[in-house]
Amino acid sequence: MLLCPVRDCRLALTRDDRRAVCPRGHSFDIARSGYLNLLQPQDRRSKDPGDTREAVAARRRLHDRGVTRPLLDAVAETIALIRGDTVLDAGCGDGFYLGSLAREKGVEAHGVDISIPAIDAAARRYPECEWVVANADRVIPYADGAFSVLLSITGRMNPGEFRRVLRDGGRLLVALAAPDDLVELRSRAGEEGRDRVDRTVEAFGPAFKLISRSRVTTPADLDAEAVHDVLVSIYRPMRAQPVEAMRVTLSLDLLLFGA
Repeated sequence: MLLCPVRDCRLALTRDDRRAVCPRGHSFDIARSGYLNLLQPQDRRSKDPGDTREAVAARRRLHDRGVTRPLLDAVAETIALIRGDTVLDAGCGDGFYLGSLAREKGVEAHGVDISIPAIDAAARRYPECEWVVANADRVIPYADGAFSVLLSITGRMNPGEFRRVLRDGGRLLVALAAPDDLVELRSRAGEEGRDRVDRTVEAFGPAFKLISRSRVTTPADLDAEAVHDVLVSIYRPMRAQPVEAMRVTLSLDLLLFGA
């Protein structure tokens, strides 16, 4: 299902244990941890795009604490995966949501993200999934209609490409940070939460039909180290005030679309 990312090529890639090659001879090495880097020079805006290694590690520690488990459970209930589903997570980060769902539901799973540290962490934790470095904001390096389910969890969204790679009758789950997400930390920084639901529904309206919308909200009692990890993961260091233990709200708006 993978396509060559070289401009004006887009032929199918054939992979073995060491590399992926297209019929024109474009070749891409598979990293030791198992991921495939298909990111092209024109697809990056900086030398090291996407999440930093520090942000990825901070999120991983929060996942391992169980802080985000209620969010994962709500995502799983909403998307209702079944055996035989082929799932793409566009903007998968360190792979927590996709990798956990793949292990618990037994689906075929593929994750794409622009951050090499994030994809490397995903490949090491969930080797049974396929992990690819690519810029899904531009082109998703998979064939038309390759997936029955697509996830976009607090990431950038590309309605045209999402529809292209999602087969007819497929399901798309878009998870957005809700207005009350991390409200305690954002208020200290003088920030207000934004409701992104209507704008997102409008953006996906031409190609998708909204099936359901819901919100999952969960409080998390965090020690100072965990609060620091949250701030690192969202690139919001608390410079004016010391980091301290506190209760933090985690909240997602879940939009389920049909193709």
